[in-house]
Amino acid sequence: MAYQHIIDSERCKGCGLCVDVCPKDVLEMTDKVNAKGHFPAYQARPDDCIYCTMCCIMCPDVAITIVETADVENPETTE
Repeated sequence: MAYQHIIDSERCKGCGLCVDVCPKDVLEMTDKVNAKGHFPAYQARPDDCIYCTMCCIMCPDVAITIVETADVENPETTE
C-alpha cells in the first residue's frame, strides 16, 4: 500500500509542533499566510517522509492526516 501525507493549510495555526517532532525533518513552516493569518506547515522534503504519524499525533488542530491510497499497477506489465 501507498500513503499520502496531507496538511490542511487553512486549519493549521502554524504552531510548529509537527516540525519539531518529525524524525526525518520533512516539515517546515511556509512563508505564505493562510486565511486566518497564520504561517502553516508544509512538506519541504516529501520523499523523506516515513509516514510515522508523529506529526498527526502532535497536531492540536488535527490539520495533518496520513491516508492509505491504492497502489496503481503499471498497465504495461499486467495482462
